[in-house]
Amino acid sequence: MTATPHPLDPLSPGEIAAARTVLAAAGLIKDTTRFAYAGIAEPPKDALLTYSPAAPPDRRVRVLLLDTAGAAPRDVVVSLTRGTIESDRTLDPALDGQPPVLDAEFGIVEEVLATDERWIAALKTRGLDVAKVRVAPLSAGVYAGEYPGEAGRRILRGLAFVQEHEKDHAWAHPVDGLVAYVDVLNRTVDQVIDFGPVPIPSVSGNFDDAAVTGPARTTQRPIEITQPEGPSFTLDGNLLRWENWSLRIGFDVREGLVLHQIAFHDRDAGRDRPIVHRASIAEMVVPYADPSPVRSWQNYFDVGEYLLGQYANSLERGCDCVGEITYLDAVIADEHGAARTLPNAICLHEEDHGILWKHTDLWTGSSEVRRQRRLVLSFFATVGNYDYGFYWYLYLDGAIAFEAKATGVLFTSAYPRGESAYATEVAPGLAAPYHQHLFCARLDMAVDGPANRVEEVELARVPMGPGNPRGNAFTFRRTPLLREGQAQRLADPAVQRAWHITNPSSLNAMGRPVAYVLQPEGKPVLLADPGSSIAARAAFATRHLWVTAYDPDERYPAGFLVNQHPGGAGLPAFAAADRDLDGRSLVVWHVFGLTHLPRPEDWPVMPVDHTGFTLKPHGFFDRNPTLDVPAHHGHGA
Repeated sequence: MTATPHPLDPLSPGEIAAARTVLAAAGLIKDTTRFAYAGIAEPPKDALLTYSPAAPPDRRVRVLLLDTAGAAPRDVVVSLTRGTIESDRTLDPALDGQPPVLDAEFGIVEEVLATDERWIAALKTRGLDVAKVRVAPLSAGVYAGEYPGEAGRRILRGLAFVQEHEKDHAWAHPVDGLVAYVDVLNRTVDQVIDFGPVPIPSVSGNFDDAAVTGPARTTQRPIEITQPEGPSFTLDGNLLRWENWSLRIGFDVREGLVLHQIAFHDRDAGRDRPIVHRASIAEMVVPYADPSPVRSWQNYFDVGEYLLGQYANSLERGCDCVGEITYLDAVIADEHGAARTLPNAICLHEEDHGILWKHTDLWTGSSEVRRQRRLVLSFFATVGNYDYGFYWYLYLDGAIAFEAKATGVLFTSAYPRGESAYATEVAPGLAAPYHQHLFCARLDMAVDGPANRVEEVELARVPMGPGNPRGNAFTFRRTPLLREGQAQRLADPAVQRAWHITNPSSLNAMGRPVAYVLQPEGKPVLLADPGSSIAARAAFATRHLWVTAYDPDERYPAGFLVNQHPGGAGLPAFAAADRDLDGRSLVVWHVFGLTHLPRPEDWPVMPVDHTGFTLKPHGFFDRNPTLDVPAHHGHGA
């Protein structure tokens, strides 16, 4: 801690050590204490708008402490500036929810079950040796009516898979009809539920075994992507500048990659113009559709329950990222409060992205073309069987986009005899249940300043009649979303519904408020019944759009503690106040994602599936901001 960090910089190893020292001095750390979360408690937006290095705001760390001996967890804020405890709140897990699942608890489920007589007996009836059975440690959800004894206790549920040898991908061999519920603090087995043996699929899932894949093809010739003069961007600590863009790069153990203070330098206006104050993927939920008693509880919040950021892959040049690559390490606190470095966690690079604009004019004889390029900021995380890529894109024309790339291995079950209404047979006797991957972006907007407004804009057909005699006319409807109760919306691709984030106090050359448009994909939101447990816990995923008045404490769409929370937290609670949204500092929450009906082509490893959204300038600039992009005269031109 030799240099004063910027208020939005991620925690350094020295700061993590300092926070642990303050907690220990306050008597809050014992041998059984685990750090379930540690991250920067960012200053409020208004404090950052007036930030001066000469008078930096208090540097604070928020820490969730879990006692593996069973004492109540604590939510603590540490002031690094003063070396003191700023706040210390004892949590009630039955009401507040549990801290996130610890990495160490994954192994506990398998260890505890390996000595449980009921589990061993269930495996024996299937002719299985417990030493060859791997158990997936899965978040429990909340089913108070069925399992009232679980309230306030740390429960994980376990489904079994056979691993024939250490290189065998066990997802190919699900042990169906069997599930166990484990109390990971007490290291006890609540229930072993056995519906009887089901044939275990024997197909191989070893996609990295040449005996399965066959010889690699030899038809591909090299593609070289080079920048002989290096990349076009610069990094000053965590401050990134590229073309007209500037932003600060952050990383959080929960959310992963976070982008702060995204701004575009408008050469015509002669200034940096803010667009987004903070952008992150604040939650994702993966609900499964199989109603069988073995797995009808399956739904996972990979951000809030598992802390997705801690599973960031160490990326490799030429595999995960291609071209002139800059890697950044990420530093997080491990479960004992020590700093842990995730090497090459973040990838920065430029990509050619085809035609930016082009015109051949018949009257003047001119022919001009410019190429688009984009800056890519990305990381990849593996949570259990799935791998997720998180890609933020900045474009020359002022557009911002996000893309999630889902790949990895399907979660599997045995395929029942006959047809299934809830799963696909992806290999002989092997099923993959239907499921969804629903992401929620938190976009703390600042379009030309913090006072913004959101308007819903959609196409409208004009009936034939006076003023439209030939019936060719169409126009659009604009509906301001002025209160939180109104600003809970579904997309509608049939009318190209989109949401304009405007600044009423900043007008363009045409006298209209400047704006950025959120363009959704408009794919299905949560498909579970509205009365279901998952609908209560993932209520954010029932709408494509929520808009709330900015509050620095409202960070997560499903609430701060998601693990075993009974529901109602997050966006439903935030919006219940029905606050005024007109000309206010606003947060736009956008839900998007995939509804996955697996295919045989998704087995044994899934080709990448894509989902995302775009933020595009709409009257933010007075003209095309890329007129100064030079013509391309590179190799092959």
